[in-house]
Order: sequence, then C-alpha cells, then structure tokens
Amino acid sequence: MSNPSGAQSGSSLFPTYARYPISLVKGQGSWLWDDQGNKYLDFMSGIAVTNLGHAPEKVTAKLKEQLDQLWHVSNLFQIPNQEKAAALLTANSCADAVFFCNSGAEANEAAIKLARRYHQKVKGNDRFEIITFVQSFHGRTLATLTATGQDKVKDGFLPLPAGFKSVPLHDLDALKAAITDQTAAIMLELVLAEGGVLPVEADFLQAIQELCREHGLLLIIDEVQTGMGRTGKLFAHEHYGIEPDIFTLAKGIASGFPTGAMLGKAYLRDAFAAGSHGSTFGGTPIATAAVIATMETILEDQLPQRAAEMGAYLKEQLAEKLADNPHVKAIRGLGLLVGIECSGPVNELVLEGQKRGLLFITAGPNVIRLLPNLYVTKEEIDQAVSIIASVIHDHTAVKKD
Repeated sequence: MSNPSGAQSGSSLFPTYARYPISLVKGQGSWLWDDQGNKYLDFMSGIAVTNLGHAPEKVTAKLKEQLDQLWHVSNLFQIPNQEKAAALLTANSCADAVFFCNSGAEANEAAIKLARRYHQKVKGNDRFEIITFVQSFHGRTLATLTATGQDKVKDGFLPLPAGFKSVPLHDLDALKAAITDQTAAIMLELVLAEGGVLPVEADFLQAIQELCREHGLLLIIDEVQTGMGRTGKLFAHEHYGIEPDIFTLAKGIASGFPTGAMLGKAYLRDAFAAGSHGSTFGGTPIATAAVIATMETILEDQLPQRAAEMGAYLKEQLAEKLADNPHVKAIRGLGLLVGIECSGPVNELVLEGQKRGLLFITAGPNVIRLLPNLYVTKEEIDQAVSIIASVIHDHTAVKKD
C-alpha cells in the first residue's frame, strides 16, 4: 500500500480527504470487502459510526419499511417517528428534550446556540463565551472548528468567530482564570478521541461541575464519538455520575444514516422557542426510523454492557501482547474506544495493518485508535490484537536495525 493521497486524478471531488488507496464496496458485521475482493477486519467502524456493525439486520428492516411509506415532509408537520425517537432518548437519559439535525458538528452548533440563547433570552444577560479544551474536537463548521482546541483545523479560515476560549485539559487554574462575566458554558468531550484517546479525570470533571454551579454556567458534553454505548455506558457521562445541561450525539445514533441530536434539560426549552432554530433534514421519517431501530437494538441486546466487557478484554490482550515493546508507552480508553500511545508516528503502522487485513486509525500523530463495533467477538479481538502486535513488533525491530 502507498501513502494516503487526495482525490484520484481526474476526480470531480474536492481533495479535502487524504484517502487510503482502498475502495470498500461491501460490509457485514465486523467485516469489509474492497473492489478487489480483499477482506478486512474493521476496527474503525466508520470512526465510531457503525456501532452495530455493518448492515445491522433490525436497522435495515426498519429503513426498508420506512422507504416504502414516507421519506420527507417538513418540520412544519408532526413527525411520529421523530417523537418516538426523542422519547426513546429522553427515557434512557437525563435529558428532557431533543433537537434532531444531520451531524455532530450541527449538534454542537445547536448546543452553542442554545447556551447563548438561554442566557440572553431566558436569563436576561449578555453571556456568549464557550470554554473548551486543548486537543478537543467539536466539528468543522466555523463555530465548531473555533471551539475545537486544535490549530490545524483552523488554518486558512480567519477571521474566526468570537466567543471561544480553549484551556489545557486538567489545568484547573487555567480554567478558573478563563471564566469571566461573559462565559456562558463549558464544553468538553469525556474522552478526547481525536486528541489522543484521553479520558477526562473524574476529579477534574467534578471541579468543572462545581464551577458551573458557582458561576451559573451551562455544562455541555460532546458525546458525538463517545455516545450510544461505545464507552461501556449508553452515554459516557454516566461513568462520572453527572447530569450535563446539554449533550450532543451523532455518529453511532443511526448506524451510519446521517443523523445528529442535541439533548437538553427541561429548563432550556424556552430558549429554543418556535423559529429560533431549525433544520430542513433534521429528524426526517427515514432518519428517525434508523435512530429508533438503533436505540432499540442497543437496549434490547444490552450493548453498553457488552462494550464494557469486550473493551476490558481488548485492553487486557493488548497489554499482554505488547507488554515488552519499548515503542508502546500507554494503552488507555473507555469501553470500545481504545488508544495505544506509541513513542513515534503511527501512520505507517496503519498502512501496514491494512496490508495484513485490519483497519484502524490514528488519534493524533502517535496514537493508534481502535473502534470495533459493539458486537465484536473475542475471536475477532484476538485476531486484531495478533495483527496489531505483529505490526508494532516488526516496526520496533526495524527501528532497532
């Protein structure tokens, strides 16, 4: 395999993605096939999207049924599937209300807008600033890339919108110093997935919650990558015993159908009055059919518990097979969101894994990120760990030579 490149020569696409030279055409469960007939064990899940594996039976059936009935109307009308999907989400979370959209970035945009409008229209103050954290990732729109604590996503997009500050994760003094009379909310991921698979320390999150109470700030949790059972709980904030004012979902919420959601507490309803926000395609009958089927499957099959068990097994096997390798600095994560921190860049390891039939990705330059689906078996984990260990050991041996 060669290094990833942009769009193929002669393509009509903008070259915004550094694509690997693999064309995937079929998926089933934990497996993918390319147009050359090669088979791959998928430990990416479309970057935490296909949490139920590829082409999950119940979601497929629900979508086919809905396709024969109704695709799109408008949010000017009642949409029964939307009501049912929202009821499923609120019945199984600390939230009371849901806004459906199309992506994680849109969900985070909605959260930012809701926080500002709550302060300005409900509380009657002029607060608008959102504090986020270095190495975070919240999206690619102008507002969410500004909220993201990584400079690389901001290059060439100046001027950036006002109202965002990023402070180092776990630096309580810096966080306290960043809070002003204009601060509206603190927003964070509970595992910085793009930023190195870094779980937030419980004491730090407790301190954030106390600061929010003290200063009248909203707490926003970005669950776009950590939600829908991935970390061993339905939502990652459940690990910490907290209830955010707002949290956001996308990726795994509809098993690959493009959907996002912003969820909030009942006292925020008045901030999003009729006409204050909207989305043409948010919560269509088709999209919410996929959400319903996905949620029902996760709950019926107790997939968060399975993710916790399989995640523990995955980390145990990685620790055993990589124990003596000097290239491996740490193995960490929650549930089936696992990172392997290495002493140097891991891009070549990703490419070598592809050659050996395993798909995984990076989380920053030096971290391998593993995201198998929540039905992954011990046999599949054993196979993946064997490939990863061989790739890392071979790489380490070459470095020594």
